Amino acid sequence: MKTRLTLSALTLAILLPALQACVPAMIATGAAVGVMSAHDRRSTGTQTDDETTEWKVGTKIPDQYKNFSHVNATSYNRRVLLTGEVPSAEAKAAIEAEVRKLEGVREVYNELGIGAVTPLASRSNDAFIDSKVKARLVDSNQLSANHIKVVTERGITHLMGVVNEREAKVAIAVARTTAGVRKVVNILEVVSEDETRRIDTQTLGARQAPPQTAPVEQR
Repeated sequence: MKTRLTLSALTLAILLPALQACVPAMIATGAAVGVMSAHDRRSTGTQTDDETTEWKVGTKIPDQYKNFSHVNATSYNRRVLLTGEVPSAEAKAAIEAEVRKLEGVREVYNELGIGAVTPLASRSNDAFIDSKVKARLVDSNQLSANHIKVVTERGITHLMGVVNEREAKVAIAVARTTAGVRKVVNILEVVSEDETRRIDTQTLGARQAPPQTAPVEQR
């Protein structure tokens, strides 16, 4: 018994620093998610609805097409983008019809390709293109990258989000000049600059003010 207790104590001593290190990381991750959500121009309710819709789409693919299809659903402000590959035009139409039946969906953009499912290497390259477009949006310093949803499939980059005309032009220019992008599909929801200003003010106004920093006294 004494030996087991000693081993348990040693194990705890070894693991404790690692566990303590995980706590700030989890807190930081939660804070980051909160900040991302706060900068989103969708309400938190709409964000939740969009996530739910994306999950539901996966359950709506007819059984006869599931094993031969690769379908991605991206929902932004209740507008659903379908990307990926399906075996036939009939499959493409059938999947879109099912998605349109989902409650709360305002519009469906069916960008599914007809053909064989793309290999993992192709999807990895698409993810790399996404990261490059997002990085260049940040580097442009002309709009918040959190306002733009970037989805690349087979080298075709789709842009979603709620933006004003100036922001839309910047996002399109950045995407179309990014290496690896074959084509840009513009699905941005363009509203007036006054409207984006109103949304941003309302969203940021809902955030709690940061705590005051402690004063520094020189000696």
